Amino acid sequence: MTVSEKAAYLKGLMAGMKMSESSDEGKLFTAIADLLENLSLAVSDLEDETAAMRDYIDELDTDLAEVETEVYGLDDCDGCDCDCCDEDDIVELECPACGEVICIEEEELEDCEQLECPACGKMLNVVCEDCEEDDEDDE
Repeated sequence: MTVSEKAAYLKGLMAGMKMSESSDEGKLFTAIADLLENLSLAVSDLEDETAAMRDYIDELDTDLAEVETEVYGLDDCDGCDCDCCDEDDIVELECPACGEVICIEEEELEDCEQLECPACGKMLNVVCEDCEEDDEDDE
């Protein structure tokens, strides 16, 4: 039973009890029943608006994911345990500034370069394993 139905039920009970609206108690109960009816209609409207907003937010989230894919070349993967991070040619980097985990294809990191964090915009110095090994060999 919805809130609106419960408010209507209470009004029906009052009518069945033959409460006189001229008595003090009758005036009080009538005012309370009217208030409950108005509140139930307001709650119903809020529920409808919330459902519409939820649908709109879901659409925005889908559109934003498409923009992220187009602009950054990223999927919805941000370091999660999804299948895209399990591939051998995917490298996971963590931004030291914001802690965001960035998934990048290994072939994109052929040379040591700088990379912009998609979350905070900071430039990251990416050092490939070959360069690290060369530095160790020089010592």
